[in-house]
Amino acid sequence: MDEEYDVIVLGTGLKECILSGLLSVDGLKVLHMDRNDYYGGESSSLNLIQLWKRFRGNDKPPAHLGSSRDYNVDMIPKFMMANGTLVRVLIHTDVTKYLYFKAVDGSYVYNKGKVHKVPATDMEALKSPLMGIFEKRRARKFFIYVQDYDEKDPKTHEGMDLTRVTTRELIAKYGLDDNTVDFIGHALALHRDDRYLDEPALETVKRMKLYAESIARFQGGSPYIYPLYGLGELPQAFARLSAVYGGTYMLNKPHCQVEFNEEGKVIGVTSEGETARCKKVVCDPSYLPNKVRKVGKVARAIAIMSHPIPNTNDSHSVQVILPQKQLGRKSDMYLFCCSYSHNVAPKGKFIAFVSSEAETDHPETELKPGIELLGPVDEIFFDVYDRYEPVNEPSLDNCFISTSYDATTHFESTVIDVLNMYTLITGKILDLSVDLSAASAAEE
Repeated sequence: MDEEYDVIVLGTGLKECILSGLLSVDGLKVLHMDRNDYYGGESSSLNLIQLWKRFRGNDKPPAHLGSSRDYNVDMIPKFMMANGTLVRVLIHTDVTKYLYFKAVDGSYVYNKGKVHKVPATDMEALKSPLMGIFEKRRARKFFIYVQDYDEKDPKTHEGMDLTRVTTRELIAKYGLDDNTVDFIGHALALHRDDRYLDEPALETVKRMKLYAESIARFQGGSPYIYPLYGLGELPQAFARLSAVYGGTYMLNKPHCQVEFNEEGKVIGVTSEGETARCKKVVCDPSYLPNKVRKVGKVARAIAIMSHPIPNTNDSHSVQVILPQKQLGRKSDMYLFCCSYSHNVAPKGKFIAFVSSEAETDHPETELKPGIELLGPVDEIFFDVYDRYEPVNEPSLDNCFISTSYDATTHFESTVIDVLNMYTLITGKILDLSVDLSAASAAEE
């Protein structure tokens, strides 16, 4: 361990593993350590026995749930947009050769007490029960504008500069009602609150295009994909990748102490009496608690069920977004469900998550609107965890700390944090022009 590294990465959470992979591919000498004896940190994947140990103390899971090792329950479950940035990052590092993806069956939105499929194209807009007949026509026109919009071709802009026009102004031009705006903003463009309405419309149009292109990619019922055996596969795939590039992984290294010189710059990391020297440290908030602040908390429920979520067309994997306005809340609620079809549970079993930014200290009550959509559950666990963000100045101390995972059930916000950190660490912008067909879907 007494060697000099370019970067030492602490924690094997998803963000840390992706960064470690990107930096290794760039030719940096990377040491990656974790205090736990398993991969994944906060974003680990648990089998049934581990799940019981974590949420029920020490009790043994009931036999009727099946074999413990048939379960891979992701603690931070998030779907990937098929053409999204994360998939591009995975292809860029070539880690996709260790992973198999499968399309997610459904993408739904909660509206006036009911669950509806999210319409993504002009044709789907015409069929959607979310809108009345006249609203459908207006929405169809808007969808066609978005589909045809090309940033480089002014002929498609209809005289509007979307870097200046706000989303609110663009939507007003098409006369869409609040109800339609709600599902477009939150379920298609995946905004987490309503600030986007007063920001330039270009970002929302790009997000809507990404959604539609991702659906077209796997011809599935949703724009999302998910790895077989769950996200727990990702950190391990990156550990393999890192080894190929000469990086070193060490699990089970207790008390990783970051060492600083008198100017407050990182000089190394000590564990069990040995110090590895380095120029930079990358870590999650738990490794440098005095350089982060609490910014919120996430409430979540994890349920094991024996049926798909009702009213989702029997989807074996699905995301339902409950926009804040529909619930009279300040933030959206998310519902994630996956099952034996992605090899995360034994045959006939489904795993559902309900998550949201916590606005109270009572997850059971607060998550009720989402839990009511699940139908009967075999088991349910509740949990609240704190969200932290860094407050240090990386240019002064060479510490690069990731932000805690948010309540969303898709990866868009997570990967933005990773790319920003990559640029801070290397001074470069990651080139993401890759051949998207390299992320193959798993064969049925």
